[in-house]
Amino acid sequence: MSIAKTYNPKETEEKWYKTWMENGFFRSKPNPRKQPYTVVIPPPNVTGVLHMGHMLNNTIQDILIRRARMQGKEACWVPGTDHASIATEARVVAMLKEKGIAKTDLTREEFLEYAWEWKDKYGGIILEQLKKLGASCDWDRTRFTMEPDLTDAVIKVFVDLYRKNKVYRGVRMVNWDPMGLTAISDEEVIPKETVAKMYHLRYFLEGPSQTMGSDYITVATSRPETIMADVAVAVNPNDERYKHLIGRNVMIPLLNRAIPIIADEYVSVDFGTGCLKVTPAHDLNDYELGQRHSLPVIDILNDNGTLNEKAVLYVGQDRFAARRNIVKDLQEAELLADVKEYPSILQTSERTGAVIEPKLSMQWWVKMDAMAKPALDAVMNDDIKLHPPKFKNMYRSWMENVRDWCISRQLWWGQRIPAYYLPDGSFVVAENLQEALDMARTQTENPDLTEADLRQDEDVLDTWFSSWLWPISVFDGFKDPDNKDINYYYPTNDLVTAPEILFFWVARMIMAGYEYRKEMPFKNVYLTGIVRDAQGRKMSKSLGNSPDPLDLIEKYGADGVRTGMLYSSPAGNDLLFDEKLCEQGRNFSNKIWNAFRLISSWEINNELENPNETAIAWFEAKFNLGLSQMEEHFEKFRMSDALMTVYKLVWDDFCSSYLEMIKPAYQQPIDAATLKATHQFMENVLKVLHPFMPFITEEIWHELKERPIKDCLIVAPWPKVGKVDVILLEKMDRVLDVVAGIRNIRNQKNIPNNKALPLHVKTQSAHYYEGFESIITKLANLEEVNYSENSLENAISFVEGPDEFFVPMEGNIDLAAEKERLEKELEYAKGFLDAVSKKLSNERFVNGAPAIVLEKEYQKKADAEAKIKALEQSLAALV
Repeated sequence: MSIAKTYNPKETEEKWYKTWMENGFFRSKPNPRKQPYTVVIPPPNVTGVLHMGHMLNNTIQDILIRRARMQGKEACWVPGTDHASIATEARVVAMLKEKGIAKTDLTREEFLEYAWEWKDKYGGIILEQLKKLGASCDWDRTRFTMEPDLTDAVIKVFVDLYRKNKVYRGVRMVNWDPMGLTAISDEEVIPKETVAKMYHLRYFLEGPSQTMGSDYITVATSRPETIMADVAVAVNPNDERYKHLIGRNVMIPLLNRAIPIIADEYVSVDFGTGCLKVTPAHDLNDYELGQRHSLPVIDILNDNGTLNEKAVLYVGQDRFAARRNIVKDLQEAELLADVKEYPSILQTSERTGAVIEPKLSMQWWVKMDAMAKPALDAVMNDDIKLHPPKFKNMYRSWMENVRDWCISRQLWWGQRIPAYYLPDGSFVVAENLQEALDMARTQTENPDLTEADLRQDEDVLDTWFSSWLWPISVFDGFKDPDNKDINYYYPTNDLVTAPEILFFWVARMIMAGYEYRKEMPFKNVYLTGIVRDAQGRKMSKSLGNSPDPLDLIEKYGADGVRTGMLYSSPAGNDLLFDEKLCEQGRNFSNKIWNAFRLISSWEINNELENPNETAIAWFEAKFNLGLSQMEEHFEKFRMSDALMTVYKLVWDDFCSSYLEMIKPAYQQPIDAATLKATHQFMENVLKVLHPFMPFITEEIWHELKERPIKDCLIVAPWPKVGKVDVILLEKMDRVLDVVAGIRNIRNQKNIPNNKALPLHVKTQSAHYYEGFESIITKLANLEEVNYSENSLENAISFVEGPDEFFVPMEGNIDLAAEKERLEKELEYAKGFLDAVSKKLSNERFVNGAPAIVLEKEYQKKADAEAKIKALEQSLAALV
């Protein structure tokens, strides 16, 4: 059999992925004879391309689904993409701008035509890239959150929740993107560190002064341009400095409008000046404070971030230009007492980069409190398990303090809100225009109303409002709540996602599951960490610290990259990625390939007896132990540990130990029993490796022997844990330690590996090594092994367990060369000691050096003295 000397990942990956696809190994359909195993992909944005986070997340999903498939389960991995309202609209607007077209020049329908055209051209890129990774999704089940059936599900849910009084329309505080002109979710807000300025302003008291020589209070603010929206100044009721002023009025600087001084324990006595300007329209905390005290709301900002007429001053100016101008005017009016810099966090829009504006806005909301309770209980009771469980506290904190969810977005790309406004300003909520017209006629008692009299809400729904239905909608659970797929595959098994969307997506899916299926949407949530560079920075294109995953696959092979991502990626902890990890993964592929080539190179002799029964029994026990450890790691979602277990089993135990134990002498044949056992071991090794390294394992699986395509490794049965002979494993551990000790002596004394050595064993239980002598002799290249209860003179020794092992020096070591080597080391050590001693005898150095430096020098002296003593003893032993 002609086998390539080196493994070629590119040819192998293309060949086997095509084979798997053509033979339908990824496809799944309900099978009552099988246990279902279901994973739904966290749908990547339709605007996206593969990045390192996707690589980690989807590698883990593929490992889980491939293992389940081999376990005989009906494995179903549902792929798909998210329509990503804000990101996609931004891309389409940018594309149109390049063509000289502004969004405002188009009707909604014209814009959506361009958007769909863009989606059809670019929207499937990331899914095609996942195939390069080896993702074994059921591609026939690919879904898109804005396809007709999933859009119908979103509309149906909106209408249902509205009729249950769980959706409402109202003015509340939102994260407003002044550039994108839309509300955005907390998840789409990116905090950035900055140095901000705190402006200390003088607010003069209205009327006669009752203070001791002072007629103003000082208020600190980072946003002086918002003082025109002030409606009060708040102080702590227990602050002795201001108690007597509570109930008085102060004048807003420059504007000279009177506002009251109020008391509220929310105000910190120790922060700033202890006086807080209250601007309910432009700060969430101020808004809540204003609600408690029934304060008015003055919104001075337009949607695009410019000041409106209510500001009175700086009308039409951008908020940051207004800040510069008002600071200048306050200074000239001697109303600016001080300016201090301080470290701060700037909240910016993920999509446009604009600084977020807290803004009161008329939006659509979902009431979350009632739906949050069953979702909280499910996780706290471990009906749904988070891995690692440390995230339960974060989850509980979010869910116990849940806020209503803003679900409307001021965009055109997305599911349009099914609210229809009547000429009198009222509205009806319906699944379609005809239903809305019927409701409107009934509501107004006006049968003459026509469709032209209704105006649908211009806003679309938050993208999360479609993806929170994902585990149900991908199986058409809203379109047909009792269909075969939803009844078989739901609830799904495991969800793999990132901790930062634990609330925004995971918690909401759990809520939707209990709301619409009366049960959990999945049983386990595996939370991956963030992929960071060696400096700990999150990998991103903007920082230029993220490699292109496809370039990595081209360079190291998909299997190398998959294992490289997992070598140091424990659940919930960030992965410090280094390209050397992928190189290590490629080296592992090469190690496996070379082991296969070695086995395939052996000629068989059916006349030979089997001399390797102990080695075969040992690796069988070792494999069963490794498999049982792997199974435990999988059960506890310790994916990195599962990989490292199989890595050590293959590299250390199979390749470095077992194959060396049973390898025949150069150009000599091997016995049939050993080769048969070794082939079986190789097959089992390929099986447990396959979920991690699907391509190389499938290739070797078919190279080992000719098999029909239906017997591909991807659908081969997963091994079952057999008997673990603990005593045999313990004995072999000691045997391998003895071999390592002899090899260490060879390295230290420059004894060639091809020189056979005698070994003297001081032991009281020589029978302990029965059955292992041939292994020790072979691996350590020994000419003989002698057992005795006595030590051996003129020999080098080491201890393992209760026994001492001796290698005679005479005849095995070039005494003259060894003596010369030791004398050179001794001469160097004495010179080093002399230099350190001179330094320590220098009073000027000793008196002036720091204590830590002196301590290091004395330690150097002690180490040198110990080394000299050991070298002198070694020289004496040569005499």
